[in-house]
Amino acid sequence: MNWRNTILKYRLHHIGGWLLLFAGWYFFRYEDYPGRAWQITLIKVVDLMFMVYLTNYLLIPFLLYRKKYLAFAVLYIVLVAGCSIIKMQVEEIVFGSPGFFDLSTRLKARIYDNIIPHFLLVSTAAAFKLLTDYGIARGRLGAMAKEKAETELQFLKSQINPHFLFNSLNAIYFLIEKQNTTARQTLLQFSDLLRYQLYDCNADKIAIDKELVYLNNFVQLQQLRKDNNYDITMNVNSNVTGFTITPLLLIPFVENAFKHISNHTDKINFVHICISKKNNTLLLEVKNSKDNSIQTENSGGIGLANVKRRLELIYSGKHELVISNSENVFNVKLQLSIDN
Repeated sequence: MNWRNTILKYRLHHIGGWLLLFAGWYFFRYEDYPGRAWQITLIKVVDLMFMVYLTNYLLIPFLLYRKKYLAFAVLYIVLVAGCSIIKMQVEEIVFGSPGFFDLSTRLKARIYDNIIPHFLLVSTAAAFKLLTDYGIARGRLGAMAKEKAETELQFLKSQINPHFLFNSLNAIYFLIEKQNTTARQTLLQFSDLLRYQLYDCNADKIAIDKELVYLNNFVQLQQLRKDNNYDITMNVNSNVTGFTITPLLLIPFVENAFKHISNHTDKINFVHICISKKNNTLLLEVKNSKDNSIQTENSGGIGLANVKRRLELIYSGKHELVISNSENVFNVKLQLSIDN
């Protein structure tokens, strides 16, 4: 996730904007508040900042975008009206004139001069927020469409006739002696892997159970290539079921582990895969031993870069990916928000 980069990128922009507003407000109104112009200007700017940020980064994401329109409207009105009243009370203290902004006198004037301008200013800031988010969403959808089109094009270029492929595998299966159950079972697993990639993965979402079967078949085929000096485990909690995810989202991490597993002869090499679910979060951890001389993340950079890109496009703001590359162990931890 790049939220730190986002904050760093726009912090100066925000500070500059508020300082410009402060300077403009002070320049046009300092004559109205002799001796206290900068205090009054600071109160007004800070009050507006509080309302804008609370609206844009709390009310809009957690209420408006979640279609809780009534709650958003009520809290928005309470926020602006309440902050306006508090601001007037603070200004009374600065002026040293208790009751100067008393709402019981000249109520219409107080609303017109303080509350209504705040509604207009905060609503303008909220409109910019909505337009910005809309532009980002449109850009993300465009990137997703382009990514999908490129993926489908690459798939079509590399795809051989599936009927010929499966007919050939079927013929090979019957050529294998019945006593050789290991070879037959391996061929069936390989066939299931291809069938999943060719047919099941055409959908945008797929049941997690099918994705797990695919991962398990892949791991078992990899185990055939390893001897007793390799410890390969895949543990899946029983509660990992009943939801869908994007196809082939988890396999790059597992492939990367097997691609860069160590080849020690004097100690155990390992790949440990753990998949669990906590509340509405899918947890994946893939850990593998590695040789000191191999830069695992750089060596497998293309695969990991692709899956990072897919996560940003499809699960933006709904995932957390942590990659640890120590001297002897490469570890990937993925947290993915899911919809049941």
